[in-house]
Amino acid sequence: MRVLIAPDSFTGTLSAVQAAEAIAAGWRDTAPDDELILAPLSDGGPGFTDVLHACLGGELIALTVHGPRGEQVPASLLRVGEVAYLESAQAAGLHLIPPDRRDPGVTSTFGVGELIAAAVDAGARRIVLGLGGSGTNDGGAGALAALGAAPADLLRAGGLALRELDPETLDLAPARARPAGVELQLATDVDSVLLGLRGASATFGPQKGADPDTVQRLDAALEHFARAAQPGVGLNMTGSLAIAPGAGAAGGLGFGLMLLGATRLAGIATVTELTGLADAVGTVDLVVTGEGSFDWQSLAGKVVAGVAAVAGEHARPCLVLAGRVEVGRREIAALGVSAAYAITDEVDPAEALARPAEHLRTLAARVARSWSRPM
Repeated sequence: MRVLIAPDSFTGTLSAVQAAEAIAAGWRDTAPDDELILAPLSDGGPGFTDVLHACLGGELIALTVHGPRGEQVPASLLRVGEVAYLESAQAAGLHLIPPDRRDPGVTSTFGVGELIAAAVDAGARRIVLGLGGSGTNDGGAGALAALGAAPADLLRAGGLALRELDPETLDLAPARARPAGVELQLATDVDSVLLGLRGASATFGPQKGADPDTVQRLDAALEHFARAAQPGVGLNMTGSLAIAPGAGAAGGLGFGLMLLGATRLAGIATVTELTGLADAVGTVDLVVTGEGSFDWQSLAGKVVAGVAAVAGEHARPCLVLAGRVEVGRREIAALGVSAAYAITDEVDPAEALARPAEHLRTLAARVARSWSRPM
């Protein structure tokens, strides 16, 4: 039996590569004769460049940039010919911030701008930036500051500082000039707009440490920034990039980079195309994917949804192995998933987080007993 193992990262615990290896180890414990094909994936969030490097090759260029709270962090860009692939989470990821220091009111995307500048300096003619897993909520203002926008000190001070921005002092021209002539594409499956109930602050702010009051203040600050960046828009932001799908991705980083002319790509569709996932699915009997939390966000174009769609196109059964499962059977079936299994069905959440690889391996071994069959 041939099995394709194509998980996302288990956020905060396992990279996509580590998750694939743990699932494969468990599967082999039960079905050592099965042929396993490992294809770790990313929808634009953590692991984006590693996944693409594994299948595309190219040159990984090591960098040091500013993290979300101003510290120096290691990062990299993947160059394949004239195309550079970047991962915003390497510079602005939630995983870079200890839980007791998470505050989306002060975190900045400045390091993402440094990544873009490095790609331009490396001679890239097209930049594909994965958006996801951020710990920021600054509308991309920090990234714009790193590319030359003014006033730099205020723009890089975090989302709440944007409420103090004097529109007369905002100058985006240097930031637009820095990547001039380079095509900038944003790989994300988050279709949130910048503002309001479906906006960056309300949708993802609480996950990053914002209480209800901070969510409201951040939303007001981002609206002030959006009006300053695109003066003359209507009361409902008519005509503004703030209402473009994906503008709210990565705490509004999508909006900031759209101000530079960036266009949006479907994250998981981009990765599945570049990795040749469809071709691989066509050669196997079973597809196994997974992620840390299989929940409502998974249904809106995350890795699990993308893999299930490709499996469905080839009439292959698709299983989900997750840390926890928070969607019902109807949603699972509607997604095209044959069955979903959770580590927390067997152990409590604290134990699952303490030894994620071990428990994922155990889960995979148990699932293989039900799904593996002789050739």
